[in-house]
Amino acid sequence: MKLIHLFLCAGNAGDAGIKGDMGHIGKMGPIGDKVHLGSTCDCGRYRRLVGPIDINLDKLRNALKFVKNVLLGLRETEERYYLLVKEAKMFQEASMNCRLRGGVLAMPKTPNTNQILADYISQSHLTRVYVGVKANSDTVSEGLPLITFSGWSDSPPSTNSSCVELLSSGTWAHTQCDNSMFFICEFPKSRRRGGIAPTLVS
Repeated sequence: MKLIHLFLCAGNAGDAGIKGDMGHIGKMGPIGDKVHLGSTCDCGRYRRLVGPIDINLDKLRNALKFVKNVLLGLRETEERYYLLVKEAKMFQEASMNCRLRGGVLAMPKTPNTNQILADYISQSHLTRVYVGVKANSDTVSEGLPLITFSGWSDSPPSTNSSCVELLSSGTWAHTQCDNSMFFICEFPKSRRRGGIAPTLVS
C-alpha cells in the first residue's frame, strides 16, 4: 500500500540530466570478399581506330569545301558565302531572287570583300554584276551602313535613284535599275541568329 501511495503521489518529472560520455568503440567487422581487378586498357588499339576517323573527317571537310567552291562556284569570307547567279534580272528582281534563296544582294562593305567579289566576277569571265549598294548613299540596299568604304572610281552620282554595278576591276558604277544583268547574293554562315538556310541552286 505504501508503494502504491508513493507512485500515486509522485510529482512532475525533473529536467534532463547532463549527457553522458561516448561509449567504447566496437570491434572491427569481418573482412569483405576480395574484388576482381578490371582488365588493362588497350589504349593503343583505340588510338589506331580514332586516327583513321580523324583522317576521314578531314577528307570529308575538304570534299565539302570542293563542292562549295568549285561545283557550286561559291566564294567565302570568314562570316559569309557569296554566290554569283547567272540569271539576267532587273535590280528589284535580283534582290527578290536573293531573298528567296535565303540571302540578300552582296554588300561589299570592306576593301577585302570588294576585291573577293571583283575577282569572282573576273574569274567567271564577266565584266559587271548587280550588288546591293545604293547610288549616292552611304548605305546598302538593305539600309545597313557601309562604314567608311566606298568603291566609286570618281565621285558618286548626284542622285540615288540609280542602282549600282560592281565591275571586274573592283570599282562601282551607277546603272539604270531596269537593266538586266547577273548578280551576286550573299548568305551568313551563322545559323544561330535565326537565318534561313540558303538555297544555292535554282
